[in-house]
Amino acid sequence: MKNAIFAMLVLAFTMSATEANAQCLKGLDGKWYLLDGITPCPNTIITAVPFLRIVADARSGALGDAGVAISPDPNAIHFNDSKLVFADKDFGVSATYTPWLRALGLNDVYLAYLAGYYKTPDDLQAFGLGLRYFSLGEINFTDINGEPLGNGRPNEFEVKGSYSRKLSEKFSAGIGVKFIYSNLASGQTVGGQEITVGTAGAADVSFTYQTPLKLQNLDTDLRLGVAVTNIGSKITYTNAANEERDFIPTNLGIGASWELQFDEHNSLNLITDVNKLLVPTPCFEDCDSDQDGIPDWKEESPIGGMFSSFADAPGGFSEELQELMLSVGAEYWYDKLFAVRAGYYTESRNKGARRFFTVGLGLKYNIFGLNFSYLVPTTNQRNPLDNTLRFSLIFDFGALEE
Repeated sequence: MKNAIFAMLVLAFTMSATEANAQCLKGLDGKWYLLDGITPCPNTIITAVPFLRIVADARSGALGDAGVAISPDPNAIHFNDSKLVFADKDFGVSATYTPWLRALGLNDVYLAYLAGYYKTPDDLQAFGLGLRYFSLGEINFTDINGEPLGNGRPNEFEVKGSYSRKLSEKFSAGIGVKFIYSNLASGQTVGGQEITVGTAGAADVSFTYQTPLKLQNLDTDLRLGVAVTNIGSKITYTNAANEERDFIPTNLGIGASWELQFDEHNSLNLITDVNKLLVPTPCFEDCDSDQDGIPDWKEESPIGGMFSSFADAPGGFSEELQELMLSVGAEYWYDKLFAVRAGYYTESRNKGARRFFTVGLGLKYNIFGLNFSYLVPTTNQRNPLDNTLRFSLIFDFGALEE
């Protein structure tokens, strides 16, 4: 029963992003408030296939979900393809398992992630491959009268290939292409429309700059990264003639990492990421100028929506700033063998209200690495990863040659 409720909620949020604004009123100052006339009206940006934005890597999961500019490993494929060419080893593979909604007692809802890369002998190019699979468990479908309609196992997955190249000793660029598959309730009927499998194609573009810096007698390394991910087609779950297509979560991520080498055994890495969804913000009024039943912001093209997303918030510039998501983290390494990590993630109350601390550990020996992370919520809002331990395995096969 819990699985069914969860899956139908996912489907409902995917197919409609405007109903949540129906209980808001416009104040005399031109801004929108809840019915109490005081609380600003939430205006969360909702997209299809949100599983693409779930951070599967336990290392980044312990750093407040930051990962655009941290030192490269196979999981860079999710954040920033261009980092792979700066990896220390020539070949690496990572596997991550993330239980989902474990606090609700669900055992068959999870995210699995497998990623790997290979660097060419000239140290100028790198190729990556990633597979993301999200299982929503077993669903018992019923009709409006509660009569059983059979069982289903909704699932989603992403297959991605990437290429990165050094443009100089300190600067690199990367590109990734992916296929997205989303099967939430295919074969079922909702609102008189038959639900089908949703598919989409997308691309990622990224850049990385890294350089050593001397800070008095301290050796440091600065790494900067920028990535635009999930640039692609819209997705739909019906075959209706006037079908309403939803945006996928196109995202701009900007990150920085500053590694301080205190001595040959001790180092500290300070990390921060800023993310923004490049998707149109839902509007509150005059949303259907052509009266075709589809809000104007949903009819924008994916590329047009990317550019308009910087200046389309009903609340103006102040609301645009609220759409920024911030991650900060710190990572301490001893002798490159043992790591302690902590981080914090925050976003505006009007744009999702997710806020949480993260902690984690890392172990590395020869070709083998193991990372753990744990999420600590800081609000009353439930998080799918509450009381959940995530772990990742990393194999640096390039170390075998050494």
